[in-house]
Amino acid sequence: MKNIKEKIAKASEKGGGLLTEFKEFAMKGNVIDMAVGVVIGGAFGKIVTSLVNDIIMPLVSVITGNIDFSNLKYVHSYMNSAGEKAEIVVKYGSFMNTIIDFLIVAFCIFMVIKIMNSTKKKFEKEEKAEEVKVDENTELLKEIRDLLKNNK
Repeated sequence: MKNIKEKIAKASEKGGGLLTEFKEFAMKGNVIDMAVGVVIGGAFGKIVTSLVNDIIMPLVSVITGNIDFSNLKYVHSYMNSAGEKAEIVVKYGSFMNTIIDFLIVAFCIFMVIKIMNSTKKKFEKEEKAEEVKVDENTELLKEIRDLLKNNK
């Protein structure tokens, strides 16, 4: 095991520190944050897909007379060049489920960004208020200093 580590260290030195550069890149905060976001996003996507397929679409199906949207399709039959019957199937019901899935994900992302932006604005306002107070205090102290200088 020690021999392998030595070989890796020598190879990284010979390769212009490529391994070291990659390690630095992979350990940056932004890359790790992005990786966590991708993993959480994938899990969230599965939750939303389940929400659409298992809860929303069955409710829509009940409202529309027990239509199963995932099975809705258009079938075009034709005779191929060998004289056999062939079909082209367009699964528009599955596509509708995917659109609803996308809209839910997009709405959730929109809400998260909206909350983040409002929180950011709130913190910016608080920081500006603190800066203004410091500036007002500084100005008052300068005026007092100038008055004291003039009185001497």
